[in-house]
Amino acid sequence: MDDKRIVELYFERNERAINETASKYGNYCYSIAYNILYNNEDAEESVNDTYADAWNSMPPHCPSVLSTFLGKITRRISIDRWRKNHAEKRGGGEMPLVLEELQECVASDNRVELELEKRRLTDIINAFVLSLPKTEQKVFLCRYWYMDSVDSICKQFGFSESKVRSMLYRTREKLRMLLRGEGFD
Repeated sequence: MDDKRIVELYFERNERAINETASKYGNYCYSIAYNILYNNEDAEESVNDTYADAWNSMPPHCPSVLSTFLGKITRRISIDRWRKNHAEKRGGGEMPLVLEELQECVASDNRVELELEKRRLTDIINAFVLSLPKTEQKVFLCRYWYMDSVDSICKQFGFSESKVRSMLYRTREKLRMLLRGEGFD
């Protein structure tokens, strides 16, 4: 079933929307959740929560790209669940590594958390990612959006581990310099 029809089912409050979403995007959402949580049960719960959130968001929300909409919900829910699970300890998986890798790019003081600064930071990062050559863009997104492991990225692109690590390091350095130039030190 195409995305437009699935969204129409949500607007009609037809429960078949959940089944169609699960059928078409269940694996996609699970992959995002698992890469963040590294726990089957938590990933499955995050995916189920994604369906509930989508149900509650449509209407009034009418996503133009359903996969992106669902991916963003899954990512938010999974990160929230990860934070809750690791409130007092630092766990395994890719999440701590990804956060550590990006830590030196973004300032950690309170001003970044202000809404206007967050919007500006988001706009700058989005423009940065879009300006990257396609391969660097895809590798960067695999690591820092989908939280894929370096090994997984190597297999997906056919690159050596040193090439992927080097590419990610150079891209983070470019981002860090850009953010510093924009006043985010």
